[in-house]
Amino acid sequence: MITQRISTEDAAGERLFVYGSLRRGEANHHWLAGASLLGAWQSTPAYTMYDLGEYPGITAHGQTAIQGEVYQLPPAALARIDMLEEYPVVYTRRQVTTPFGTAWIYVLVATPAGRPVIHSGDWCQRNSTDC
Repeated sequence: MITQRISTEDAAGERLFVYGSLRRGEANHHWLAGASLLGAWQSTPAYTMYDLGEYPGITAHGQTAIQGEVYQLPPAALARIDMLEEYPVVYTRRQVTTPFGTAWIYVLVATPAGRPVIHSGDWCQRNSTDC
């Protein structure tokens, strides 16, 4: 008989830092069904956030701190969210250290040409009626 050992992290799922349409009050938040909000967090100032229309994207070069939320995901949720984010074609994932532990963050594979920059790093501040 073959047995498989599952680490505590695998059994509990993974953590994900969300900064756009997956945040509370946004269009894709339902993709986080079953996830537990661990808290709000601001990244180190090492990114650039772009307005891609219905959602933002970030690149891992810049001087902007990204505002968002960290979630503990249920098992298998990350694979579903990978489909939404078109990982690994449009986005790649990187790990960031948060006060809640290491979390994944989605980062654009390529810099979007001609798209407006969100200098605040907060998707919810793009206009007064959001989030």
